[in-house]
Order: sequence, then structure tokens, then C-alpha cells
Amino acid sequence: MQCITRFAPSPTGPLHLGHAFSALTAFRLAQSMNGRFLLRIEDIDQSRARPQWEAQIYNDLAWLGLTWETPVLRQSDNLAAYSRALDLLWEKGLLYPCSCNRRDISAAASAPQEGAPLQGPDGIIYPGTCRPTQPPTGPRPYDVALRLDIAKATQEISHVEWDEAGPDCGHHSIPSSELITSIGDVVLARRDMGTSYHLSVVVDDAAQAITHVVRGEDLAPATPIHVLLQTLMGFPTAAYYHHTLIRDEAGKRLAKRDDARALSTYRDMGKTPADIREMVGLA
Repeated sequence: MQCITRFAPSPTGPLHLGHAFSALTAFRLAQSMNGRFLLRIEDIDQSRARPQWEAQIYNDLAWLGLTWETPVLRQSDNLAAYSRALDLLWEKGLLYPCSCNRRDISAAASAPQEGAPLQGPDGIIYPGTCRPTQPPTGPRPYDVALRLDIAKATQEISHVEWDEAGPDCGHHSIPSSELITSIGDVVLARRDMGTSYHLSVVVDDAAQAITHVVRGEDLAPATPIHVLLQTLMGFPTAAYYHHTLIRDEAGKRLAKRDDARALSTYRDMGKTPADIREMVGLA
């Protein structure tokens, strides 16, 4: 099987050193295995995505010396695929509408059951306020938030399993029962987007036949969710490569608001792509 990696930034701000490290890691992995490197623009959050940031992504990556196949997949052009995936899960009885806002969830989860964790990959673990006793019937509703009923979703799945190809390499296996308590009913469609990161990234990785998902270790807690969704929708499970994060002098991971470490800033200072590779430890 040919190795296919991808870099999937959001056009909501400038690329920084951390993005350079991730893109270069994915690019080099594909090259080392005689594979393919793809670019994806994750712009489902249209309230924050901007055309100028998307254009800057292409400029910065080309400046670093990366090449990718065209056309580039843009999530805002792929909403129909996410809708079909939601239809499939709705027909399986695994989704339900949720009208809770963050304040509602925080209040309901303020006194969790003894021994139950409060925080999951998406923040406070949903306490199940809107979860029905029976799966909803009828057509799937639109313009509402939809959650995955993770207890129902894992009834016939004993474990979620994947191979880790990064620093924590090896075979990983987590009992599905653990997902119920440590992750909870995650949102798969947000009211204002019609999808969510968890759903769209799984659909896109399958559509692009990604074999090695290269991303930061901060996203490792979301991997069991994605493997579960792959299983539920009949998609193949990729290998995952969770790389270390580039951090500032205080040990804090870089964010897009940290413009001082933007690639465009370094370029304006006269730095070269070789300088950037050395700065992130990939010289």
C-alpha cells in the first residue's frame, strides 16, 4: 500500500513554526516511503476562515519547498459528503439533537458521579442532558447540533485499535467501554456548520485515502473518537503519527495569535527555509 500523508491547516491565521514542523514531518514521511503528500484546507469554520490566510498558507508552504497534488480539498466545498455521513449515522440510530449551550453543560456537569472524569478531548464531558432513551425517528433534523450516542455506538464494538507510527509507536487498543466514561457523547454536527472537526476529518481522510495521519500530540486524545467513527462508517483505519509540539521559551505550545513566530515574519526578517528547518529540529 502506498503511503499517503496530508497537512490540513485552517485558514484562520498565519502559519507558525509548529505548522512548519508538522507539514515538513508529513512531507518527509511521504518522501521516505516513496509516497504522496496532500494538502487540505480545513475551513468549515467560515466565521473565522479568511481567503487571505488561505493564500498565505500556499505561499508559506511553497517557500518552505513543499509540493502537493492539486486540486486541494477544501472542506467548505465538501459539505455534501459530511451530510451523507451524518445521514448514515442517523439511520443507524446513533445520533440525537442537542440544544445545550456551554453554560448548560457546565451547570449539569458541576456535580459529576463519583469517579467519573470531568474533562475529555472536547472539554467538559457531556452529562447526557438531551440524550433520549430511544433513538430519534423520522428524517434527520438540520440546523441543530447532533451528538453521537457513544454508548449505543459501542454496543457491538469491544475495542478501538490503531497503529501508532510516531514517537509513541506500537499497537494501541482501548476498550470501548472506556470511551463512554472518558470521552462521552461528542458533537458531530454543530448548528452553524452542519458538521464538526471529528466528523469532517474522518470523512476527508477516507476520501483522500490517507494511510498515515501526521498531527500534533495535542490531538492524540481525539484519535479513539476518529477510529470509532471509521469503524462505524466502514472506513479503513489509518496509522497515526503524533509528533511533539514546538513550544516557546516558557514551554507553551505555539498558537496562531503568536504572530512573532509566524513564518511570514521570519521570511521578512531574512530567514531562509533552511533556517526554519534548523529552528524546528529538521535540518
